[in-house]
Amino acid sequence: MATHKIRFRVYYEDTDAGGIVYHARYLGFAERARSEAMRDADASVTELLNDFGLAFVVRQASIRYRSPLRLDDEMEIETALDAMTPTRLKLQQTVRNFSKGNETAVVIDVELACLSAETMKPAKIPPRWCDAVRKLEAGEV
Repeated sequence: MATHKIRFRVYYEDTDAGGIVYHARYLGFAERARSEAMRDADASVTELLNDFGLAFVVRQASIRYRSPLRLDDEMEIETALDAMTPTRLKLQQTVRNFSKGNETAVVIDVELACLSAETMKPAKIPPRWCDAVRKLEAGEV
């Protein structure tokens, strides 16, 4: 499984009073990493909405916490395509603590559904987006 990688730093706003990343912030980090992975794969979600009236929404997410990130740590988030159906994407996102030798902090399995923005009903992912998203599997990003 090939991946897209991006780095972020932990800021004060991301942490609790003890300087440890608040558990819900990992979902925000993952969202940013997914958006950048899609953009780098030439699958802009803005273009998907503007040209086709479609949007990806999180249908399901599973988070496994392994080691905390702390204030000022640098993280690297890997995003990889696990599976794709005509209307859904399954991705795995691994958050690693780059400041501590790439120790795995969190693993997030997320399923995205493609919906019509107007009706909020499932819709097929356009072929160009299928091809672009497959880059996350083939390692072209």
